Amino acid sequence: MSIARLPAASLWLIVSGCLLLMLSFGLRSSFGLFVQPIQEVNDWGRDVMGLALAIQNLAWGVIAVLAGGLADRFGNVKVLVAGAVLYALGIWMTADVASVWMLNGGAGFLIGAGVAGTAFGIVLPAMARAVSPSQQQSVLGVGTAAGSMGQFLLVPVIQRLIDGLGWSGALHVMAVMALGMAVLAMPLAARQGAAGSNKMEPGTQQAEQRLRETLSLARGHASFWMLTLGFFVCGFHIGFITVHLPPFLADAGFDPSVAAWSISLIGLCNVAGALLSGTCSGRFSMRTVLIVIYGGRAVAITLFLLLPLSLPSVLGFSAVMGLLWLATVPPTTGLVVAMFGTRYMATLYGVVFLGHQLGSFSGVWLGGWLFETTGSYDSLWWTAVALSLVAVALHWPISERPALDKGRPASA
Repeated sequence: MSIARLPAASLWLIVSGCLLLMLSFGLRSSFGLFVQPIQEVNDWGRDVMGLALAIQNLAWGVIAVLAGGLADRFGNVKVLVAGAVLYALGIWMTADVASVWMLNGGAGFLIGAGVAGTAFGIVLPAMARAVSPSQQQSVLGVGTAAGSMGQFLLVPVIQRLIDGLGWSGALHVMAVMALGMAVLAMPLAARQGAAGSNKMEPGTQQAEQRLRETLSLARGHASFWMLTLGFFVCGFHIGFITVHLPPFLADAGFDPSVAAWSISLIGLCNVAGALLSGTCSGRFSMRTVLIVIYGGRAVAITLFLLLPLSLPSVLGFSAVMGLLWLATVPPTTGLVVAMFGTRYMATLYGVVFLGHQLGSFSGVWLGGWLFETTGSYDSLWWTAVALSLVAVALHWPISERPALDKGRPASA
Protein backbone atom coordinates (compact mmCIF):
# COMPACT_ATOMS: atom_id res chain seq x y z
CA MET A 1 0.00 0.00 0.00
CA SER A 2 1.21 3.52 -0.86
CA ILE A 3 -0.17 5.85 1.79
CA ALA A 4 0.73 8.87 -0.34
CA ARG A 5 -1.87 7.76 -2.92
CA LEU A 6 -4.76 7.75 -0.46
CA PRO A 7 -7.45 10.46 -0.66
CA ALA A 8 -6.57 13.57 1.37
CA ALA A 9 -9.26 12.96 4.01
CA SER A 10 -8.14 9.37 4.58
CA LEU A 11 -4.48 10.38 4.65
CA TRP A 12 -5.11 13.12 7.23
CA LEU A 13 -7.13 10.69 9.36
CA ILE A 14 -4.31 8.13 9.33
CA VAL A 15 -1.65 10.75 10.14
CA SER A 16 -3.72 12.10 13.07
CA GLY A 17 -4.42 8.59 14.33
CA CYS A 18 -0.71 7.74 14.21
CA LEU A 19 0.27 10.90 16.12
CA LEU A 20 -2.40 10.15 18.73
CA LEU A 21 -1.10 6.61 19.18
CA MET A 22 2.46 7.93 19.47
CA LEU A 23 1.43 10.09 22.42
CA SER A 24 -0.76 7.46 24.06
CA PHE A 25 1.84 4.70 23.99
CA GLY A 26 4.88 6.91 24.40
CA LEU A 27 3.55 8.35 27.65
CA ARG A 28 2.40 5.00 28.98
CA SER A 29 5.70 3.26 28.19
CA SER A 30 7.57 5.71 30.44
CA PHE A 31 5.93 4.77 33.74
CA GLY A 32 8.60 2.19 34.57
CA LEU A 33 11.03 5.13 34.89
CA PHE A 34 9.01 6.43 37.85
CA VAL A 35 9.00 3.21 39.91
CA GLN A 36 12.18 3.92 41.88
CA PRO A 37 11.81 7.70 42.43
CA ILE A 38 8.22 7.44 43.65
CA GLN A 39 8.88 4.50 45.95
CA GLU A 40 11.97 6.20 47.40
CA VAL A 41 10.15 9.47 48.15
CA ASN A 42 7.23 7.69 49.83
CA ASP A 43 9.24 4.80 51.34
CA TRP A 44 7.14 2.18 49.54
CA GLY A 45 8.13 -1.32 48.47
CA ARG A 46 8.27 -2.29 44.82
CA ASP A 47 5.09 -4.29 45.33
CA VAL A 48 3.14 -1.05 46.01
CA MET A 49 4.15 0.50 42.69
CA GLY A 50 3.68 -2.86 41.01
CA LEU A 51 0.09 -3.11 42.25
CA ALA A 52 -0.77 0.42 41.07
CA LEU A 53 0.59 -0.19 37.58
CA ALA A 54 -1.09 -3.60 37.53
CA ILE A 55 -4.40 -1.87 38.31
CA GLN A 56 -3.65 0.48 35.42
CA ASN A 57 -3.32 -2.47 33.05
CA LEU A 58 -6.44 -4.18 34.40
CA ALA A 59 -8.50 -0.98 34.20
CA TRP A 60 -7.24 -0.47 30.66
CA GLY A 61 -8.42 -3.96 29.69
CA VAL A 62 -11.83 -3.87 31.41
CA ILE A 63 -12.69 -0.35 30.27
CA ALA A 64 -11.44 -1.13 26.73
CA VAL A 65 -14.42 -3.47 26.34
CA LEU A 66 -16.82 -0.70 27.39
CA ALA A 67 -14.96 1.90 25.33
CA GLY A 68 -15.10 -0.31 22.25
CA GLY A 69 -18.86 -0.72 22.61
CA LEU A 70 -19.34 3.03 23.09
CA ALA A 71 -17.16 3.77 20.06
CA ASP A 72 -19.15 1.32 17.91
CA ARG A 73 -22.42 2.92 19.03
CA PHE A 74 -21.63 6.63 19.42
CA GLY A 75 -18.44 7.13 17.40
CA ASN A 76 -14.73 7.19 18.12
CA VAL A 77 -14.22 10.90 18.78
CA LYS A 78 -16.27 11.19 21.97
CA VAL A 79 -14.48 8.19 23.44
CA LEU A 80 -11.06 9.55 22.44
CA VAL A 81 -11.67 12.99 23.97
CA ALA A 82 -12.93 11.47 27.21
CA GLY A 83 -9.93 9.15 27.26
CA ALA A 84 -7.50 12.04 26.79
CA VAL A 85 -9.05 13.97 29.68
CA LEU A 86 -8.93 10.96 32.02
CA TYR A 87 -5.36 10.23 30.96
CA ALA A 88 -4.23 13.79 31.76
CA LEU A 89 -6.12 13.82 35.09
CA GLY A 90 -4.53 10.52 36.16
CA ILE A 91 -1.01 11.72 35.34
CA TRP A 92 -1.58 15.04 37.14
CA MET A 93 -2.88 13.18 40.21
CA THR A 94 0.19 10.92 40.19
CA ALA A 95 2.52 13.95 40.09
CA ASP A 96 1.42 14.93 43.60
CA VAL A 97 0.95 11.43 44.98
CA ALA A 98 1.46 11.04 48.72
CA SER A 99 -0.76 8.08 49.59
CA VAL A 100 -1.44 4.61 48.24
CA TRP A 101 -5.07 5.39 47.39
CA MET A 102 -3.97 8.37 45.27
CA LEU A 103 -1.40 6.18 43.54
CA ASN A 104 -3.93 3.44 42.79
CA GLY A 105 -6.54 5.98 41.71
CA GLY A 106 -4.27 8.13 39.55
CA ALA A 107 -1.46 5.94 38.18
CA GLY A 108 -3.80 2.97 38.39
CA PHE A 109 -7.46 3.50 37.50
CA LEU A 110 -7.55 6.91 35.80
CA ILE A 111 -4.53 6.40 33.56
CA GLY A 112 -5.75 2.90 32.73
CA ALA A 113 -9.13 4.33 31.72
CA GLY A 114 -7.39 7.05 29.70
CA VAL A 115 -5.24 4.59 27.80
CA ALA A 116 -8.32 2.44 27.10
CA GLY A 117 -9.97 5.41 25.43
CA THR A 118 -6.96 6.42 23.32
CA ALA A 119 -5.30 3.14 22.33
CA PHE A 120 -5.40 0.63 19.48
CA GLY A 121 -8.91 -0.66 20.10
CA ILE A 122 -10.41 2.77 19.40
CA VAL A 123 -8.00 4.25 16.84
CA LEU A 124 -7.19 1.25 14.63
CA PRO A 125 -10.83 0.49 13.65
CA ALA A 126 -11.24 4.09 12.43
CA MET A 127 -8.02 3.80 10.45
CA ALA A 128 -9.07 0.45 8.98
CA ARG A 129 -12.41 1.88 7.83
CA ALA A 130 -10.62 4.71 6.00
CA VAL A 131 -9.04 2.36 3.44
CA SER A 132 -10.06 -0.51 1.20
CA PRO A 133 -10.11 -4.12 2.52
CA SER A 134 -6.90 -4.93 0.62
CA GLN A 135 -5.10 -2.10 2.44
CA GLN A 136 -6.33 -2.81 5.96
CA GLN A 137 -3.51 -5.11 7.14
CA SER A 138 -0.88 -2.61 6.04
CA VAL A 139 -2.69 0.26 7.78
CA LEU A 140 -2.96 -1.81 10.97
CA GLY A 141 0.81 -2.32 10.79
CA VAL A 142 1.41 1.41 10.26
CA GLY A 143 -0.80 2.31 13.25
CA THR A 144 0.91 -0.25 15.47
CA ALA A 145 4.33 1.03 14.38
CA ALA A 146 3.27 4.58 15.27
CA GLY A 147 2.65 3.54 18.88
CA SER A 148 6.12 2.06 19.00
CA MET A 149 7.68 5.16 17.47
CA GLY A 150 6.10 7.16 20.29
CA GLN A 151 7.78 4.82 22.76
CA PHE A 152 11.12 5.32 21.01
CA LEU A 153 10.86 9.11 20.86
CA LEU A 154 9.22 9.96 24.18
CA VAL A 155 10.84 7.66 26.75
CA PRO A 156 14.34 9.25 26.51
CA VAL A 157 12.72 12.71 26.50
CA ILE A 158 10.81 11.89 29.67
CA GLN A 159 13.99 10.60 31.32
CA ARG A 160 15.56 13.97 30.52
CA LEU A 161 12.52 15.71 32.03
CA ILE A 162 12.96 13.65 35.19
CA ASP A 163 16.64 14.62 35.34
CA GLY A 164 15.86 18.31 34.81
CA LEU A 165 12.50 18.86 36.55
CA GLY A 166 12.31 15.96 38.97
CA TRP A 167 9.77 13.15 38.70
CA SER A 168 6.85 15.36 39.79
CA GLY A 169 7.63 18.13 37.29
CA ALA A 170 8.04 15.58 34.51
CA LEU A 171 4.58 14.16 35.25
CA HIS A 172 3.02 17.63 35.11
CA VAL A 173 4.48 18.14 31.62
CA MET A 174 3.21 14.70 30.58
CA ALA A 175 -0.31 15.61 31.73
CA VAL A 176 -0.34 18.60 29.37
CA MET A 177 0.92 16.39 26.56
CA ALA A 178 -1.91 13.92 27.20
CA LEU A 179 -4.51 16.66 26.64
CA GLY A 180 -3.09 17.14 23.15
CA MET A 181 -4.63 13.81 22.16
CA ALA A 182 -8.08 15.40 22.31
CA VAL A 183 -7.08 17.75 19.47
CA LEU A 184 -5.63 14.91 17.40
CA ALA A 185 -8.93 13.03 17.71
CA MET A 186 -10.86 15.63 15.71
CA PRO A 187 -10.02 14.36 12.17
CA LEU A 188 -11.50 10.98 13.10
CA ALA A 189 -14.93 12.61 13.28
CA ALA A 190 -15.23 12.01 9.55
CA ARG A 191 -15.23 8.25 10.20
CA GLN A 192 -17.52 7.76 13.18
CA GLY A 193 -17.69 4.16 14.32
CA ALA A 194 -21.47 4.18 14.37
CA ALA A 195 -21.93 6.16 11.22
CA GLY A 196 -22.54 4.31 8.07
CA SER A 197 -22.80 0.57 7.83
CA ASN A 198 -19.67 -1.26 7.01
CA LYS A 199 -20.30 -4.37 5.01
CA MET A 200 -18.38 -7.41 6.09
CA GLU A 201 -15.40 -8.60 4.14
CA PRO A 202 -15.76 -10.96 1.17
CA GLY A 203 -16.35 -14.55 2.30
CA THR A 204 -18.43 -13.56 5.32
CA GLN A 205 -22.17 -13.05 5.51
CA GLN A 206 -22.94 -9.90 3.51
CA ALA A 207 -25.79 -8.69 5.72
CA GLU A 208 -24.63 -6.77 8.80
CA GLN A 209 -24.94 -8.68 12.06
CA ARG A 210 -26.42 -7.07 15.08
CA LEU A 211 -24.00 -6.61 17.97
CA ARG A 212 -25.79 -9.08 20.22
CA GLU A 213 -25.69 -11.77 17.54
CA THR A 214 -22.00 -11.11 16.92
CA LEU A 215 -21.13 -11.40 20.60
CA SER A 216 -23.18 -14.59 20.87
CA LEU A 217 -21.31 -16.04 17.91
CA ALA A 218 -17.94 -15.04 19.38
CA ARG A 219 -18.85 -16.61 22.72
CA GLY A 220 -19.17 -20.04 21.13
CA HIS A 221 -16.21 -19.74 18.73
CA ALA A 222 -13.24 -21.75 20.02
CA SER A 223 -10.66 -19.99 17.83
CA PHE A 224 -11.73 -16.62 19.24
CA TRP A 225 -11.04 -17.79 22.79
CA MET A 226 -7.72 -19.38 21.89
CA LEU A 227 -6.72 -16.06 20.33
CA THR A 228 -7.79 -14.28 23.54
CA LEU A 229 -5.82 -16.67 25.75
CA GLY A 230 -2.77 -16.29 23.53
CA PHE A 231 -2.99 -12.52 23.84
CA PHE A 232 -2.84 -12.99 27.64
CA VAL A 233 0.76 -14.14 27.14
CA CYS A 234 1.60 -11.08 25.06
CA GLY A 235 0.26 -8.85 27.83
CA PHE A 236 2.25 -10.72 30.48
CA HIS A 237 5.49 -10.13 28.58
CA ILE A 238 4.86 -6.48 27.79
CA GLY A 239 3.56 -5.57 31.25
CA PHE A 240 6.39 -7.28 33.10
CA ILE A 241 9.20 -5.96 30.89
CA THR A 242 7.89 -2.38 30.57
CA VAL A 243 7.51 -1.91 34.33
CA HIS A 244 10.22 -4.13 35.79
CA LEU A 245 13.08 -4.03 33.26
CA PRO A 246 14.17 -0.53 34.45
CA PRO A 247 14.46 -1.52 38.15
CA PHE A 248 15.92 -4.90 37.14
CA LEU A 249 18.73 -3.11 35.30
CA ALA A 250 19.17 -0.60 38.14
CA ASP A 251 19.57 -3.50 40.60
CA ALA A 252 22.30 -4.86 38.30
CA GLY A 253 24.21 -1.56 38.56
CA PHE A 254 23.27 0.06 35.25
CA ASP A 255 22.69 3.82 34.99
CA PRO A 256 18.99 4.87 34.71
CA SER A 257 19.69 6.12 31.19
CA VAL A 258 20.39 2.53 30.09
CA ALA A 259 16.88 1.50 31.14
CA ALA A 260 15.38 4.47 29.29
CA TRP A 261 17.28 3.68 26.12
CA SER A 262 16.42 -0.02 26.43
CA ILE A 263 12.69 0.73 26.50
CA SER A 264 13.21 3.25 23.73
CA LEU A 265 15.12 0.71 21.60
CA ILE A 266 12.26 -1.75 22.03
CA GLY A 267 9.96 0.90 20.60
CA LEU A 268 12.25 1.70 17.68
CA CYS A 269 12.74 -1.92 16.66
CA ASN A 270 9.03 -2.58 16.98
CA VAL A 271 8.41 0.00 14.25
CA ALA A 272 10.10 -2.43 11.87
CA GLY A 273 8.55 -5.42 13.61
CA ALA A 274 5.00 -4.06 13.40
CA LEU A 275 5.36 -3.06 9.74
CA LEU A 276 6.85 -6.44 8.87
CA SER A 277 4.13 -8.21 10.83
CA GLY A 278 1.42 -6.23 9.06
CA THR A 279 2.90 -7.11 5.67
CA CYS A 280 3.37 -10.79 6.54
CA SER A 281 -0.16 -10.99 7.94
CA GLY A 282 -1.49 -9.88 4.57
CA ARG A 283 0.53 -12.49 2.68
CA PHE A 284 0.77 -15.51 4.98
CA SER A 285 -1.34 -17.28 7.54
CA MET A 286 -1.87 -14.92 10.49
CA ARG A 287 -1.91 -17.91 12.84
CA THR A 288 1.58 -18.86 11.60
CA VAL A 289 2.85 -15.29 12.06
CA LEU A 290 1.74 -15.38 15.71
CA ILE A 291 3.37 -18.79 16.28
CA VAL A 292 6.69 -17.43 14.97
CA ILE A 293 6.42 -14.32 17.19
CA TYR A 294 5.76 -16.22 20.42
CA GLY A 295 8.41 -18.84 19.62
CA GLY A 296 10.89 -16.02 18.99
CA ARG A 297 10.10 -14.48 22.36
CA ALA A 298 10.82 -17.78 24.13
CA VAL A 299 14.25 -17.94 22.48
CA ALA A 300 15.06 -14.26 23.14
CA ILE A 301 14.20 -14.37 26.86
CA THR A 302 16.04 -17.67 27.36
CA LEU A 303 19.23 -16.29 25.81
CA PHE A 304 18.93 -13.09 27.88
CA LEU A 305 18.83 -15.16 31.07
CA LEU A 306 21.62 -17.55 30.12
CA LEU A 307 24.14 -15.06 28.70
CA PRO A 308 26.21 -12.84 31.02
CA LEU A 309 24.38 -9.57 31.74
CA SER A 310 26.18 -6.72 29.98
CA LEU A 311 25.37 -3.60 27.99
CA PRO A 312 25.56 -5.49 24.65
CA SER A 313 23.29 -8.27 25.95
CA VAL A 314 20.75 -5.71 27.26
CA LEU A 315 20.69 -3.81 23.99
CA GLY A 316 20.59 -7.01 21.95
CA PHE A 317 17.66 -8.33 23.99
CA SER A 318 15.85 -5.00 23.66
CA ALA A 319 16.32 -4.99 19.88
CA VAL A 320 15.05 -8.55 19.42
CA MET A 321 12.11 -8.10 21.79
CA GLY A 322 11.33 -4.85 19.98
CA LEU A 323 10.94 -6.72 16.70
CA LEU A 324 8.46 -9.04 18.44
CA TRP A 325 6.91 -6.49 20.85
CA LEU A 326 3.63 -5.30 19.31
CA ALA A 327 4.08 -7.40 16.20
CA THR A 328 1.25 -9.50 17.63
CA VAL A 329 -1.30 -6.70 17.09
CA PRO A 330 -1.69 -6.76 13.25
CA PRO A 331 -2.28 -10.54 13.01
CA THR A 332 -4.45 -10.56 16.14
CA THR A 333 -6.69 -7.74 14.92
CA GLY A 334 -6.56 -9.30 11.46
CA LEU A 335 -7.89 -12.58 12.83
CA VAL A 336 -10.74 -10.75 14.55
CA VAL A 337 -11.64 -9.15 11.20
CA ALA A 338 -11.29 -12.48 9.37
CA MET A 339 -13.65 -14.15 11.84
CA PHE A 340 -16.25 -11.41 12.31
CA GLY A 341 -15.71 -8.47 9.91
CA THR A 342 -15.08 -4.81 10.76
CA ARG A 343 -18.52 -3.61 11.88
CA TYR A 344 -18.05 -4.52 15.56
CA MET A 345 -14.27 -4.76 15.46
CA ALA A 346 -13.77 -2.31 18.35
CA THR A 347 -16.05 -4.31 20.64
CA LEU A 348 -14.64 -7.73 19.75
CA TYR A 349 -11.05 -6.54 19.84
CA GLY A 350 -11.86 -5.06 23.26
CA VAL A 351 -12.79 -8.55 24.48
CA VAL A 352 -9.56 -10.03 23.10
CA PHE A 353 -7.59 -7.13 24.54
CA LEU A 354 -9.08 -7.76 27.99
CA GLY A 355 -7.21 -11.07 27.90
CA HIS A 356 -4.04 -9.15 27.05
CA GLN A 357 -4.51 -6.81 29.99
CA LEU A 358 -5.24 -9.62 32.42
CA GLY A 359 -1.84 -10.90 31.37
CA SER A 360 -0.31 -7.45 31.90
CA PHE A 361 -1.87 -7.25 35.36
CA SER A 362 -0.37 -10.65 36.23
CA GLY A 363 3.10 -9.77 34.93
CA VAL A 364 3.27 -6.35 36.60
CA TRP A 365 1.78 -7.35 39.96
CA LEU A 366 3.60 -10.68 40.26
CA GLY A 367 6.86 -8.98 39.33
CA GLY A 368 6.58 -6.55 42.25
CA TRP A 369 5.22 -9.10 44.72
CA LEU A 370 7.79 -11.79 43.94
CA PHE A 371 10.65 -9.31 44.06
CA GLU A 372 9.63 -8.17 47.54
CA THR A 373 9.15 -11.82 48.57
CA THR A 374 12.25 -13.42 47.03
CA GLY A 375 14.48 -10.45 46.17
CA SER A 376 14.75 -11.61 42.57
CA TYR A 377 12.91 -11.49 39.23
CA ASP A 378 14.29 -14.86 38.05
CA SER A 379 11.11 -16.88 38.52
CA LEU A 380 9.08 -14.36 36.49
CA TRP A 381 11.56 -14.42 33.62
CA TRP A 382 11.33 -18.20 33.36
CA THR A 383 7.54 -18.05 33.67
CA ALA A 384 7.59 -15.72 30.66
CA VAL A 385 9.50 -18.37 28.69
CA ALA A 386 7.02 -21.10 29.63
CA LEU A 387 4.05 -18.93 28.69
CA SER A 388 5.59 -18.26 25.27
CA LEU A 389 5.47 -21.99 24.58
CA VAL A 390 1.88 -22.15 25.81
CA ALA A 391 0.98 -19.38 23.35
CA VAL A 392 2.56 -21.34 20.48
CA ALA A 393 0.38 -24.33 21.37
CA LEU A 394 -2.77 -22.18 21.66
CA HIS A 395 -2.36 -20.61 18.22
CA TRP A 396 -1.60 -23.85 16.42
CA PRO A 397 -5.25 -25.01 15.96
CA ILE A 398 -6.79 -21.55 15.30
CA SER A 399 -8.98 -21.35 12.20
CA GLU A 400 -8.84 -18.23 10.03
CA ARG A 401 -12.18 -18.92 8.32
CA PRO A 402 -15.17 -16.61 8.93
CA ALA A 403 -17.21 -17.46 12.00
CA LEU A 404 -20.32 -17.37 9.79
CA ASP A 405 -20.42 -19.33 6.58
CA LYS A 406 -23.73 -19.15 4.76
CA GLY A 407 -25.55 -18.44 7.96
CA ARG A 408 -24.06 -21.33 9.93
CA PRO A 409 -21.25 -21.07 12.51
CA ALA A 410 -17.92 -22.31 11.22
CA SER A 411 -16.16 -24.87 13.32
CA ALA A 412 -13.02 -23.73 15.10
